[in-house]
This record gives sequence, C-alpha cells and structure tokens, in this order.
Amino acid sequence: MVVFTDMGLEDIQILYGKGFVELKQKTIYELARLKKGSKKGETVLAILYTSGKLLLQGNEKLINQTANYFRGKAQNKSKEVKPQKFNKQIGRVIGSDESLKGDSFGGITIAAVKADDKIRLQLKEIGVADSKTLDDKEILQMAIKIRKVAPCTVINVYPHEYNDKVNPSENKHNNVTALLNNLHHQSAKDLSPGYHIVDKYPGCIVGDLQETKAESKYVEVAAASILARAAAVDQLNHLSKLAGFQIPKGSTHVAWAFKELKERNLNPKEFVKLHFKNVQKALDL
Repeated sequence: MVVFTDMGLEDIQILYGKGFVELKQKTIYELARLKKGSKKGETVLAILYTSGKLLLQGNEKLINQTANYFRGKAQNKSKEVKPQKFNKQIGRVIGSDESLKGDSFGGITIAAVKADDKIRLQLKEIGVADSKTLDDKEILQMAIKIRKVAPCTVINVYPHEYNDKVNPSENKHNNVTALLNNLHHQSAKDLSPGYHIVDKYPGCIVGDLQETKAESKYVEVAAASILARAAAVDQLNHLSKLAGFQIPKGSTHVAWAFKELKERNLNPKEFVKLHFKNVQKALDL
C-alpha cells in the first residue's frame, strides 16, 4: 500500500490515460475510485479521499508503476490523514442504526459503533458504506472487519421478545417507537461517552443528533447499519433452521412463508411480528 497526501482531482487525471477505469465510490469520503487490471492479483486500486489522501493498493508491481506518475508529491506509507468533517470538533462519535424494522419475519436488531479520528479513517479505508449498497455476503465480511477496528455493540431482539414488548392489542405505533428509542439509547450507553448520531426514524427522540439517511453521511452510522444488518442476516438464518425452511426478507412476496408456518403448525410468535396487518390477515390472528 502506498499513500500520497495533498492530492486533488486534477492530480489523478493522468490515470485516465494509463488504463484506469472509474468505479462507483463506496463512501461519502471518496472523491474518486479508479481501478486498473481485471485478473485476480493483477490489479491496482486508486482511491482519492476528501482529505486529500490518495491510496494505492493491490499488485505491488502495479502500485510502484502507478506511484511513479506522482513523483514529487508527498508520499508516506503509514501517515494517517484526518478527515475534514465536523468530527474534528466532536471527537468521539457513536453512530447507531437498526435493521428488520419493516420485515414481517424476525424481530429487530440495533447496532452502535464508536469512532475517533483514527478509527474513522480505518473504517473508511476498509470500505465501510451504507449497508443497503452491499449484499449479504459482503455485509457479513465487512462486519468482521468493523469489529476488529472499532468499539461496537449489537442488540439482537428475536420475535418472541419483540412481540412481548409490542403488544398488538395496545397502541402498537407508540410501542414500536418506544422500543426503538430504548434500544438506540441502550446501544449508545454501552459505548459512552461519545456524541450520539441516530439514523432518524418517526418518533426518534434519542441521541445528540437525529438525521435522515445518516448512514450515507457519517461513517459511524454506516458501520452501525452494517453490523445491524449482519445481525439481522444471522437472526433470519437461525429462524430458518428452526422453521425448517428459508425465512424470507421484507414484507412483500411472503404469503407462501405464512402458509408454511400454518402447515408446519409453528408458533407465529416465534417467527413474525404479530402487529403487522399482513401477518394478522394471513394467519387469522
């Protein structure tokens, strides 16, 4: 790996004429992501960050070849460049997010990740992005990497516990919101102290900052969204083993799974959210 500092878009224009192709940026902290080569082990990746850092990684020969294009620029193989976000003033930030909230099957998962400038940079370098842009395999792999570099916590609430807390005979909307507020608060408390940023949901009253689509703006929340999603994948896989069939994600095209629950005489409280209207209608609750 080779790192150049004080770089800009104008400095990397030369790469476009050297066989590099542009890729989609994976985080909001990237100005450009370029790649050369297609064979495994014979590629080089160039990532330009908003901090002015240019990271080259991949095949050593190609890295050195690419580095020669930038002779005269400041080069450092280990120096960490601090991001130019509000985090400079805030310092340690805790981001939290949830998963499974809109799924008919499963309960709810909440995750929080804490980062300072050093950890924030590491999270960006391993490619942390909003979990919605990653598939399940990538999610599980990225979750392992996040756990290695950042303090984190995950709260995994299975359907039976979720249904006890969200009683469909009472005000279910208030109950769901209260549950989310409590879980987000608990996740941040587990990692405190730190400035708590929450991916905003209706009725959110916790955290120091509640912001819509926070997972696409703050790397701490993006990392939390990945951990929450990874926990959701694990929970659905576990429920699938208990049920004897693959539990579906989401709330559309799940009628066949409701039918399986009934035919197998399984207790719906252990698998679905009882207050969902489609669940109640399909299972005659």
